[in-house]
Amino acid sequence: MGTLAGVAHDVAMLGTVSRRGPGALRWPLLAAVAAAAGIGYVAAVDPNAAGHYPDCPLLVVTGWFCPGCGGLRAVHALARGDMATALSRNVLVVALVPVLAVLWIRWAHRSWIGAPRPGPVPASYVWGLAVVVIVFAVVRNLPVATALAP
Repeated sequence: MGTLAGVAHDVAMLGTVSRRGPGALRWPLLAAVAAAAGIGYVAAVDPNAAGHYPDCPLLVVTGWFCPGCGGLRAVHALARGDMATALSRNVLVVALVPVLAVLWIRWAHRSWIGAPRPGPVPASYVWGLAVVVIVFAVVRNLPVATALAP
């Protein structure tokens, strides 16, 4: 289906699987290509150099680091194999990379075997992630936790 209606249908069916094998990997592979392109761009265009990326609005307005501050610099360092610098820029982003990798692998596997889309994420997972992100945001702005500042 190359029409707009076909694309709309594909998007509506995103996550549902009606077939098995390589053709079923279309969406996971598209997501992987998009992620690789983004990571490649951040690896090539240094976020440490001024003028390439916008400033964090929260940091500009309040002077506080948001949970994502330093995330581009962490990804830049990871893409270049510098784990120590990545951890010093944003430890939360570095910690989420393996989690996202596992989730992607599960998605690709479910697509490959033709498994139905899983049910909703349990609320406890969502709340747990929210608590981790909020605590990280607060702690990294405390004077005693300057090691967590980007």
